[in-house]
This record gives sequence, structure tokens and C-alpha cells, in this order.
Amino acid sequence: MPRVRHKLLTCSPGCPVEGVLHLIDGKWKGVILYHLLDGTMRFNEIGRRLTTITQRMLTKQLRELEADGLIERTVFAVVPPRVDYCLTPRGRSLEPVIMAMKRWGDEHILPQAAE
Repeated sequence: MPRVRHKLLTCSPGCPVEGVLHLIDGKWKGVILYHLLDGTMRFNEIGRRLTTITQRMLTKQLRELEADGLIERTVFAVVPPRVDYCLTPRGRSLEPVIMAMKRWGDEHILPQAAE
């Protein structure tokens, strides 16, 4: 069972929403999950898609997503080292949420940026 970083979600009716937001909080986690919807990716491939993220931040975000059970990290014992990342079933279950955020952004954020 994955480690849950937030402790208690029974404080109010909105706490499950807070819990979900905590899992995908920040600038990068939602975007990483979005790109992993396409399938398994290597570390550098994710980094190339997120052009302004530092390696340190990418590593941190991937570790947190892995600790929360949303992604799986597979290390291959080869030279040079190869590490693949993919969504777990729990991470894949966020697909409707992530795609809803993308649709909302397409409708409400992108038109404003074009003005």
C-alpha cells in the first residue's frame, strides 16, 4: 500500500477534494501524470516534454508521485542506467480528472492567452 503524505481527510465534506489536490499539487505533478497517460516513459523523455523543469525538481516530483502510489518506477540493471516510469492503476484512475482539467484549460485558459 502506498504511503499517504496527508494524514486525515475526515475534517470536513471537502477534505477528499483537498486530498486529491494534495496528491497532484504544484506546477509539475499534474503535467507529469498527463504525459504518462501516453504510456511508459524514461526520465529524460519526461524531462524533454517539461522543458523548464530542473532535473532536481523532476526527481522530487517523480519520487512523491511514486510514494503516493500514482506511478511505478522500474530500474533496469544496464549501463548506462535505464529507469522507466508508468502510471499505476491508481494513477490511471486519475485520467478522467486530468482530462477534465485539460478540457477546462483548453476552453478557459488558452482563449485568454490568445487575447
